[in-house]
Amino acid sequence: MPRHSYRPGRCARLVASPLLSVILALGVCSCQTTASPDITGSLGETAEASRPADPRGEADSYRERYRANPKDPAIAIQYARALRAAGERSQAVAVLEQATLANPGSKTLLAAYGRALADNGNFQLAFDVLSRAHTPEDPDWRILSVQGAALDQLGRYEEARQYYDSALKIAPDEPSVLSNLGLSYLLSKDLPHAEEALRRAYDHSDKDPRVRMNLAVVLGLEGRLGDAENLAKADLPVEQATANVAELKRLLSKKDNAHSRGADHSPPAIAPHPG
Repeated sequence: MPRHSYRPGRCARLVASPLLSVILALGVCSCQTTASPDITGSLGETAEASRPADPRGEADSYRERYRANPKDPAIAIQYARALRAAGERSQAVAVLEQATLANPGSKTLLAAYGRALADNGNFQLAFDVLSRAHTPEDPDWRILSVQGAALDQLGRYEEARQYYDSALKIAPDEPSVLSNLGLSYLLSKDLPHAEEALRRAYDHSDKDPRVRMNLAVVLGLEGRLGDAENLAKADLPVEQATANVAELKRLLSKKDNAHSRGADHSPPAIAPHPG
């Protein structure tokens, strides 16, 4: 497993997007498009199915159980998950921080704590915590992918790809890892490699709509708008296809507008995958 010392990084601009809900997956900077980051969705839970219909009610229901037994790891994780779904990310971090102090040997808690830190924008600390959630002798490809995504958020793209490569050695052709790898290349403006990785992710993801849109954005940035639009709307109902194409054009127009103003030349922010 790669090991790296801390070096200050940077965080690219945030572009908000109602359509490209976070995957990982992971309002995070650079490759996140929503104010609700979730770049670490595979650390012990499924990204979409785990989201409650009533996040606030779910958080309230766990609050009393947590107060009655704040040191219970399972309750702390469930409560923090509900808090994150309700948008209370700082509170989720606080809950899991206390739980890890009470249970310092729990790798499951460390993974959840690292997830919450990443969701809250604490990327360097998230990376460090996640490094303690597994070992070189027993690596977890999901955590490796999340660590890579955190490094991408810090602008440390080459280091991030070492983590994706390590994850892919454990889980070859895993679409969530390939998706994050593609976004890493996109952030460093290497569009051919971004397209290659995202195509592989799309081919192995059962046509995940989030991967589809990320790939469409890359095609659009390469000047292949027709191909990008065709991908964004393929095999979808008319209303959803129209919305996808509109969102694609909106993202690409932000890039064009920034370029005409001589502003930020980074790629439009799109959603990383939780793994």
